[in-house]
Amino acid sequence: MRFDRRNPPRVLVIILMAILAVGIGFFADFLVTCVEKQVYPRGYEEHVKVYAGQYGVPEEVIFAVIKCESDFDSGAVSRAGAVGLMQMLPSTFEWLTDDILFEHLESGMLYDPETNIRYGVCYLSRLYDRYADWELVFAAYNAGPGTVDGWLEDVGLSDGAGGLKKIPYKETRRHVKKVMRAWKMYERLYGE
Repeated sequence: MRFDRRNPPRVLVIILMAILAVGIGFFADFLVTCVEKQVYPRGYEEHVKVYAGQYGVPEEVIFAVIKCESDFDSGAVSRAGAVGLMQMLPSTFEWLTDDILFEHLESGMLYDPETNIRYGVCYLSRLYDRYADWELVFAAYNAGPGTVDGWLEDVGLSDGAGGLKKIPYKETRRHVKKVMRAWKMYERLYGE
């Protein structure tokens, strides 16, 4: 059988088109992943790794909280007065530094990325020890543990199994969904 370049066999054309389509698909996936990694970066990775290991909090959870709280802006300050990468309230920081870690640091240290991450991860760890459920941890991180405890005691909100049927605060409900979505993205993009 002789090969004619102007009129190649149909099977060869189909095979070449399939190879081209697969190649384009891989390239498109690569581009999408590159863009997603720009949207979901892993800034301050050295500090995250250290304190994830020290406090037993998954790295992807820490990156998701930083992404959703401050979008990696160490100078961020919320309307409520939360400060830094992990948007910690000075009162929470004061409690952790004075009563838990016994370091007695000034609240201005919240602007230091390493300090902010360390204390934010310590707080996440303590909340996880208390609730053993990341959705409740994220709700407590946003609305406060006293508020979440009240919701869990309310038979209209509690699911009876240690969780919530509904988060009554719209802002907290949105925050929990946002952090959970970011966590899943970090797991997909960077998980092993």
